[in-house]
Amino acid sequence: MSTNTFNSGAIQRSYQQVDVFTAIPYRGNPLAVVLDGSGLSDVQMQRFAHWTNLSETTFVLPASAEAAAQGADYRLRIFTPGGELPFAGHPTLGSCHAWLAHVGQPQQPGQVVQECGVGLVTLRRDGTRLAFAAPAVRRSEPEPALLQAVLAALGLQPAQVLAAQLLDNGPQWLSLLLDSPATVMAVQPDHAILKTLGQKVGLASVEYSDVDPLLIARSNREALAFGTRADTAAEPETGVATGLQVRAFAAAIGVPEDPVTGSLNASLAQWLIAEGVLPEHYTARQGAALGRDGWVYITQDSASQVWVGGDSVTCIAGTVLL
Repeated sequence: MSTNTFNSGAIQRSYQQVDVFTAIPYRGNPLAVVLDGSGLSDVQMQRFAHWTNLSETTFVLPASAEAAAQGADYRLRIFTPGGELPFAGHPTLGSCHAWLAHVGQPQQPGQVVQECGVGLVTLRRDGTRLAFAAPAVRRSEPEPALLQAVLAALGLQPAQVLAAQLLDNGPQWLSLLLDSPATVMAVQPDHAILKTLGQKVGLASVEYSDVDPLLIARSNREALAFGTRADTAAEPETGVATGLQVRAFAAAIGVPEDPVTGSLNASLAQWLIAEGVLPEHYTARQGAALGRDGWVYITQDSASQVWVGGDSVTCIAGTVLL
């Protein structure tokens, strides 16, 4: 008779499955939330995250004494099917949504402070939505050999790439600004090669609205100031930038394509707002390639802090045996 060590001494723990970056169930990015992760080992957490087969599974724990003294309401550990993350956006929003429904008593009214691998992350109510303060992003130029290999895996030509940056706010994303939303949506990546490269990749393209010609001229000047290509064969659409179309590929951590990605959108916002490509308020769309409809609401406040907001909806609530 075999011994099941995983379930030895298992107890019932409160559990929710939340859909994030959507107000309509099953249209966003699902998240598994274990609301009491106390006493679970790293192996148990990882095994359960692998079993849920969702892009992320989180475990809520009491804040450390040091973090609690700085206002932290809880500690969050975030796992993909293949490993632990120091930070991720949709788990931050979804876990806070679940924690508020389960506990509902932050230290400071109207604000929740989460402790995680990157430190303390503040969340606030943004109308009917939660929004998190984007952690600081570190930017660098990708190595030419890596960029060339990633473009080959994506089936993209260099002329379709307006700019490329390595963006790191805990997770690191090789982020490519492409020439049109149609180019973003047409990409059919070789996930096996991306996994071998070990690099998460984010794609984005600016969406424009038709407005007054004077505003269009201003937008074009900003685009030209930011542009890095010498060719003019495939200039981006013109108008005033109003949002982004986004896709995220993370085969390196066991997620071929992520439906809606908070950490990537946070990094993209800090990069593209700083460069004058996007305004201080815009909406990003992600998930259409997977039959989802995720909406990410970006705001940069007067202190230059970027906030990443989104709706969340609880789809499953109950207990799980761990």
